[in-house]
Amino acid sequence: AFVLPKILDKFPDRSVMLTGTTILVIGLLSGYFITSYSGLLALWFVLGIGYSVSQTPTGRLIRKSASSENRTSLFAAQFAFSHACWLVTYPLVGWLSTNIGTLQTFIPMAVIATISLLLAMRLWPSQDEAHLPHSHDELPPDHEHLQQHRINGVHVHEYVIDDYHEKWPK
Repeated sequence: AFVLPKILDKFPDRSVMLTGTTILVIGLLSGYFITSYSGLLALWFVLGIGYSVSQTPTGRLIRKSASSENRTSLFAAQFAFSHACWLVTYPLVGWLSTNIGTLQTFIPMAVIATISLLLAMRLWPSQDEAHLPHSHDELPPDHEHLQQHRINGVHVHEYVIDDYHEKWPK
Protein backbone atom coordinates (compact mmCIF):
# COMPACT_ATOMS: atom_id res chain seq x y z
CA ALA A 1 0.00 0.00 0.00
CA PHE A 2 2.93 2.35 0.63
CA VAL A 3 4.38 1.99 -2.88
CA LEU A 4 1.00 1.82 -4.59
CA PRO A 5 0.73 5.58 -5.38
CA LYS A 6 3.95 5.39 -7.41
CA ILE A 7 2.73 2.26 -9.19
CA LEU A 8 -0.61 3.93 -9.98
CA ASP A 9 1.24 6.89 -11.49
CA LYS A 10 2.84 4.51 -14.01
CA PHE A 11 0.07 1.96 -14.67
CA PRO A 12 -3.71 2.17 -15.16
CA ASP A 13 -5.97 1.40 -12.19
CA ARG A 14 -7.51 -1.56 -14.03
CA SER A 15 -4.15 -3.26 -14.65
CA VAL A 16 -3.01 -2.72 -11.07
CA MET A 17 -6.26 -3.93 -9.48
CA LEU A 18 -6.55 -6.98 -11.73
CA THR A 19 -2.91 -7.85 -10.97
CA GLY A 20 -3.71 -7.66 -7.25
CA THR A 21 -6.69 -9.94 -7.73
CA THR A 22 -4.54 -12.36 -9.74
CA ILE A 23 -2.07 -12.44 -6.84
CA LEU A 24 -4.99 -13.30 -4.56
CA VAL A 25 -6.15 -16.14 -6.85
CA ILE A 26 -2.64 -17.62 -7.12
CA GLY A 27 -2.11 -17.23 -3.37
CA LEU A 28 -5.40 -18.92 -2.54
CA LEU A 29 -4.67 -21.78 -4.92
CA SER A 30 -1.21 -22.26 -3.43
CA GLY A 31 -2.70 -22.26 0.08
CA TYR A 32 -3.85 -25.83 -0.49
CA PHE A 33 -0.19 -26.90 -0.56
CA ILE A 34 0.95 -25.17 2.65
CA THR A 35 2.78 -27.62 4.91
CA SER A 36 4.20 -25.40 7.66
CA TYR A 37 3.37 -22.48 9.85
CA SER A 38 6.13 -20.38 8.26
CA GLY A 39 4.62 -21.20 4.85
CA LEU A 40 1.25 -20.01 6.11
CA LEU A 41 2.79 -16.76 7.37
CA ALA A 42 4.43 -16.19 3.96
CA LEU A 43 1.10 -16.91 2.27
CA TRP A 44 -0.71 -14.43 4.50
CA PHE A 45 1.89 -11.82 3.50
CA VAL A 46 1.32 -12.54 -0.21
CA LEU A 47 -2.47 -12.47 0.25
CA GLY A 48 -2.13 -9.14 2.07
CA ILE A 49 -0.20 -7.70 -0.87
CA GLY A 50 -2.80 -8.97 -3.34
CA TYR A 51 -5.63 -7.61 -1.23
CA SER A 52 -4.00 -4.19 -0.81
CA VAL A 53 -3.21 -3.89 -4.51
CA SER A 54 -6.70 -4.97 -5.56
CA GLN A 55 -8.66 -2.86 -3.04
CA THR A 56 -6.70 0.29 -2.24
CA PRO A 57 -7.37 2.05 -5.59
CA THR A 58 -11.14 1.69 -5.12
CA GLY A 59 -11.41 5.26 -3.85
CA ARG A 60 -9.78 6.54 -7.04
CA LEU A 61 -12.38 4.71 -9.11
CA ILE A 62 -15.21 6.17 -7.10
CA ARG A 63 -13.79 9.70 -7.47
CA LYS A 64 -13.48 9.18 -11.23
CA SER A 65 -16.98 7.74 -11.54
CA ALA A 66 -19.18 10.29 -9.83
CA SER A 67 -19.60 14.00 -9.32
CA SER A 68 -18.78 15.46 -5.92
CA GLU A 69 -22.50 15.54 -5.03
CA ASN A 70 -22.84 11.78 -5.59
CA ARG A 71 -19.55 10.52 -4.15
CA THR A 72 -20.78 10.12 -0.59
CA SER A 73 -23.56 7.82 -1.76
CA LEU A 74 -21.19 5.87 -3.97
CA PHE A 75 -18.63 5.44 -1.17
CA ALA A 76 -21.45 4.28 1.14
CA ALA A 77 -22.68 1.81 -1.47
CA GLN A 78 -19.17 0.43 -1.99
CA PHE A 79 -18.71 0.12 1.78
CA ALA A 80 -22.03 -1.73 2.12
CA PHE A 81 -21.32 -4.02 -0.84
CA SER A 82 -17.83 -4.94 0.38
CA HIS A 83 -19.19 -5.71 3.84
CA ALA A 84 -22.00 -7.79 2.36
CA CYS A 85 -19.35 -9.84 0.55
CA TRP A 86 -17.47 -10.30 3.81
CA LEU A 87 -20.74 -11.23 5.53
CA VAL A 88 -20.97 -14.17 3.12
CA THR A 89 -17.32 -15.22 2.82
CA TYR A 90 -16.15 -14.98 6.43
CA PRO A 91 -18.77 -17.39 7.80
CA LEU A 92 -18.28 -19.57 4.70
CA VAL A 93 -14.56 -19.86 5.44
CA GLY A 94 -15.31 -20.76 9.06
CA TRP A 95 -17.90 -23.35 8.11
CA LEU A 96 -15.74 -24.89 5.37
CA SER A 97 -12.65 -24.96 7.60
CA THR A 98 -14.60 -26.78 10.26
CA ASN A 99 -16.23 -29.26 7.90
CA ILE A 100 -13.67 -29.97 5.17
CA GLY A 101 -10.42 -28.66 6.65
CA THR A 102 -8.40 -25.47 6.51
CA LEU A 103 -6.27 -26.39 3.50
CA GLN A 104 -9.24 -27.61 1.49
CA THR A 105 -11.02 -24.31 2.17
CA PHE A 106 -8.47 -22.48 0.04
CA ILE A 107 -9.90 -24.10 -3.11
CA PRO A 108 -13.50 -22.76 -2.92
CA MET A 109 -12.14 -19.35 -1.89
CA ALA A 110 -9.86 -19.43 -4.95
CA VAL A 111 -12.89 -20.29 -7.08
CA ILE A 112 -14.79 -17.26 -5.70
CA ALA A 113 -11.75 -15.04 -6.32
CA THR A 114 -11.35 -16.41 -9.86
CA ILE A 115 -15.01 -15.77 -10.66
CA SER A 116 -14.62 -12.23 -9.29
CA LEU A 117 -11.50 -11.69 -11.42
CA LEU A 118 -13.22 -12.94 -14.56
CA LEU A 119 -16.28 -10.76 -13.91
CA ALA A 120 -14.08 -7.71 -13.37
CA MET A 121 -12.19 -8.40 -16.59
CA ARG A 122 -15.46 -8.77 -18.49
CA LEU A 123 -17.38 -5.85 -16.96
CA TRP A 124 -14.54 -3.31 -16.73
CA PRO A 125 -13.53 -2.26 -20.26
CA SER A 126 -9.81 -2.51 -21.00
CA GLN A 127 -10.05 0.83 -22.83
CA ASP A 128 -11.35 2.80 -19.86
CA GLU A 129 -10.98 6.35 -21.14
CA ALA A 130 -11.51 9.26 -18.77
CA HIS A 131 -12.70 11.64 -21.50
CA LEU A 132 -15.48 10.12 -23.55
CA PRO A 133 -17.19 11.49 -26.62
CA HIS A 134 -20.94 11.10 -26.22
CA SER A 135 -24.23 12.73 -27.13
CA HIS A 136 -27.18 14.16 -25.28
CA ASP A 137 -30.19 13.72 -27.52
CA GLU A 138 -32.45 14.95 -24.71
CA LEU A 139 -30.72 18.37 -24.53
CA PRO A 140 -31.27 21.25 -26.98
CA PRO A 141 -28.21 22.00 -29.17
CA ASP A 142 -27.62 25.35 -27.45
CA HIS A 143 -27.66 23.89 -23.91
CA GLU A 144 -24.89 25.19 -21.66
CA HIS A 145 -23.53 21.68 -20.92
CA LEU A 146 -23.11 20.94 -24.63
CA GLN A 147 -21.48 24.32 -25.30
CA GLN A 148 -18.96 23.99 -22.44
CA HIS A 149 -17.58 20.65 -23.55
CA ARG A 150 -17.27 20.85 -27.32
CA ILE A 151 -13.95 19.96 -28.95
CA ASN A 152 -13.79 20.13 -32.75
CA GLY A 153 -17.56 19.89 -32.92
CA VAL A 154 -17.69 16.78 -30.70
CA HIS A 155 -19.13 16.73 -27.17
CA VAL A 156 -16.35 15.25 -25.02
CA HIS A 157 -15.28 15.64 -21.39
CA GLU A 158 -14.30 13.66 -18.31
CA TYR A 159 -17.23 11.34 -17.84
CA VAL A 160 -18.83 11.02 -14.40
CA ILE A 161 -22.27 9.92 -13.32
CA ASP A 162 -24.30 13.05 -12.58
CA ASP A 163 -27.57 14.77 -13.53
CA TYR A 164 -26.58 14.85 -17.21
CA HIS A 165 -25.00 11.38 -17.30
CA GLU A 166 -27.12 8.84 -15.45
CA LYS A 167 -25.32 5.76 -16.82
CA TRP A 168 -22.11 4.88 -18.61
CA PRO A 169 -22.22 5.12 -22.40
CA LYS A 170 -21.89 1.91 -24.38
